[in-house]
Amino acid sequence: MFSARDPDDLERFFRGLTENAFHGQLGVVDPPLVDYVASLLVRFIRSDGLRALSCRTSADRERLTRLLDDSPPPSPAIVEEYRQIGDATLFWTGVYPEALRRFQPLDYRVVGRRAYWMASTLEPEDAAAERLLFERLSSEYDTCVAGLAEVRRAWNAA
Repeated sequence: MFSARDPDDLERFFRGLTENAFHGQLGVVDPPLVDYVASLLVRFIRSDGLRALSCRTSADRERLTRLLDDSPPPSPAIVEEYRQIGDATLFWTGVYPEALRRFQPLDYRVVGRRAYWMASTLEPEDAAAERLLFERLSSEYDTCVAGLAEVRRAWNAA
């Protein structure tokens, strides 16, 4: 029996929905990409992992814009910050786009694609798999948003 309190059941539930949405609905067969999106969902669905984008004020938006426009030196911390920005924008634009309407005029899709792209360019050369994954997350961002929207429809129907 399924239990939302059991982390393994929750992960299997969202992994199944994600695989069905990407493979069955969208025809996207890219296991590393689909696994990443499924794990992102599980992280963000848990209340301790759920975080809103900090873009409520013009100062927040300026900070985010500056971060995405600058070319900072590569470091694990800055790569992680870009990944978190990409993950948060992907989750919110895919699962709860209605929550972002009040934070306009920021285009979260552009921000997310750019953040993943920046993360891909700053990953060390010996992290080829991560670089490629971030590149795909950037180039397939809209597909991932569509996949997450399908996941939401499916879990609402479940």
